[in-house]
Amino acid sequence: MEKIIAENPILELANVTMKFGGLTAVNDVSFKVFPHDLVAIIGPNGAGKTTLFNTITGIYTPSTGSVSFCQKDLKNIKSSDITELGIARTFQNIRLFKNLSVIDNIKLAKHTRIKYGFWAGIFRNKHFLLEEKKIEEECLNLLKLFKLDDKKDYLAKNLAYGQQRKLEMARALATEPKLLLLDEPAAGMNPTETRELTELIHLIRDQFDIAIILIEHDMKLVMGLAEKIFVLDYGNLIAEGGPKEIQNNKRVVEAYLGVEIEVII
Repeated sequence: MEKIIAENPILELANVTMKFGGLTAVNDVSFKVFPHDLVAIIGPNGAGKTTLFNTITGIYTPSTGSVSFCQKDLKNIKSSDITELGIARTFQNIRLFKNLSVIDNIKLAKHTRIKYGFWAGIFRNKHFLLEEKKIEEECLNLLKLFKLDDKKDYLAKNLAYGQQRKLEMARALATEPKLLLLDEPAAGMNPTETRELTELIHLIRDQFDIAIILIEHDMKLVMGLAEKIFVLDYGNLIAEGGPKEIQNNKRVVEAYLGVEIEVII
């Protein structure tokens, strides 16, 4: 039986503009992301990439335009409610609960999916205990995937930098997203960690059957990982396409290098 390709995008941006006073950080950006897509957003520093993530996740409300997730307009929806709808993210600057254990960082992310009520939590009844046991198992499975299960009782602040990056990704996955946004996941990682991350992102996409959008400056990682690439420059979407198209796009090369070159690599 042939696999049915989803016709409806999981995420759609329509003419999104984000202004801060006289500064236009994102200018009339439109694109679609479909289920199971693995997409990269690239561009020079200050191009508007993280602002775009903040607009998708409800931290900012677009000045004009719209953001839709699973055909639902996200305007005026709180970030916490957007997480419940199925969008999770990591941050450029790691945001862990550093004085909590590794496993407690994961458990906290599960609060949006808890299936017991207030009184069950107070009286710790059978339903509460069963649900807590299930959460513990799910969290441990996530830590195993990221090879952090042997450090489950460590304080998050005592993990190595690359491990903290992985923990933040694991915590995002604990919310059971349909769309995962990764903001510079390879930042600060050495070449070995970056290779492992590339394999891990592929595994996450396939094992959890989710769409992934990443912002990344490591072009080797982007070209070896992303199936579709969107390029921002000064808030404008200047190019989109597969890795080969982007590598050979004169406008993209000029945006990065400030010079006119026929092809890149």
